[in-house]
Order: sequence, then structure tokens, then C-alpha cells
Amino acid sequence: MQRLFDMHCHLSAMANADEVALDAARLGISLINMSVSPADARAAERLAAHGNVRLARGLHPWWVADGAVELDEIELAADACAASRFVGEVGLDFSRAREKSAEAQIEAFEKIARACEARAAEGRVLSIHAVRSAGAVLDILEAHGMAGGAACIMHWFSGTSDELARARDLGCYFSVGDRMLATRRGREYARQVPADRLLLETDAPTSFGEDGAAGEIEARLLATAAALADLRGEKREPLLDRMARTSEELLG
Repeated sequence: MQRLFDMHCHLSAMANADEVALDAARLGISLINMSVSPADARAAERLAAHGNVRLARGLHPWWVADGAVELDEIELAADACAASRFVGEVGLDFSRAREKSAEAQIEAFEKIARACEARAAEGRVLSIHAVRSAGAVLDILEAHGMAGGAACIMHWFSGTSDELARARDLGCYFSVGDRMLATRRGREYARQVPADRLLLETDAPTSFGEDGAAGEIEARLLATAAALADLRGEKREPLLDRMARTSEELLG
């Protein structure tokens, strides 16, 4: 059976999450389910019954920027992240629509990083959102020992070339999906990522609350792998096998 890994998706945001998880298992697909808030993480706990699903606890910067979480929920998120081996989705988003909340986002992300630093966990994995903020994200990861003390996965990386080099030098991983490869910058970055730091993702679903389909996840992962192989001048099957081994090492 094939081994495919979706290292960044929002399974719990799919209306038929259990069905997708079961179908994914039959197709040989394992997934990391990202949460966006403490409430979302609690609702997703039932998905742990599926052996091919790993649950990540996090606090999406959009929820902080939009005021969707109160201070006590940020504290809860930090505690939950510190108690978890898988952390995500966390990070910063300084896009035009959310840059006014940069200070609040930084405060929340620092709380999470500080809490994780205080409660080290062997094999910890973080999936990180960094839109127009990669430098600030990397500063926080370095300041709190996350860059070397955890496996930091840059999800859909879109920073500058200097920030890419810095993240790469810090040992970060990079999860790549079809939407990243839809941009010229994304394709160039995917070509430059070290082979042993390259991962696949879908970031599915497109809209929270819609139905998902394991077959669609499979098709997207395979298409992304084929595109990556073309970009990097490699054959798809050896590339898929290498990414699967890297994913297995991270998932444990």
C-alpha cells in the first residue's frame, strides 16, 4: 500500500471528518489535523480514535487578529500547546487585512512559544503560519528554543529569499501544497528546500464546514509530488518515498 502524508490539513473543519479519516486510512493516507482555537481542539479530540490521524493543538493568528478568542482562551491555548506533542496551527499573519493586530498576535504566539519552552516534549512538532511575518516568527522560535528544540514546519512558506535561507539554516521543515506551487515564488522555494526537509500538505478544506473527500486529498498530494519532482529534476516515486520517511520520523 502507498504511504501518503498530509502534514497540514483541517480535518475537523470538514462536515464529514470521520468518513474522510476512514477513507484516508483505506488509501494509505495519514494526516495531521490542525486546530485553530481551544474550542476547535476540544471538538477534534474524537478524531484521535482514527489511527491515521494526529491531533495538533494550536491558535490560528486569524482568530487572534479577528478578536474571535478572549485572553483566557489564549492562555488555554498556550497550556494545551505546551501539553501536546503536535502543535498547530500557530504563528503570525501580518497581511494588510490583519497587520493592525500584529502586537496582539505576537503576544499570543510568544505565550505559546514560552509555554512550550517551559514544558519540553520529546519529538515535538510545530506547524507554523507565517504570512509577511517570517522574520518575526523565526525571532520568536529562536528566542524560546523552538528552532533547535522542536521540529518546526513552515506551512505554505511565502517569506523573502533571505527568510527562506534563515529558516533552512535553522533546520526548519517546509510543507508544500498545490496552492504554494501555483505561484512563481512558491515553485522556486520548493526547488530550494533540502530534500530531507520537504513535506506534503493540502491545507484542506477550502472552506470550513464543507464536506471533504479522501480521494481528493490523495489526488492533490500525488499531483503536488509530481509537480515537485518536475521542479527538482527528480523522479516522483523516490521523492514520494523520501517525503514519506521524513513524515514518519516526525509523526513517530
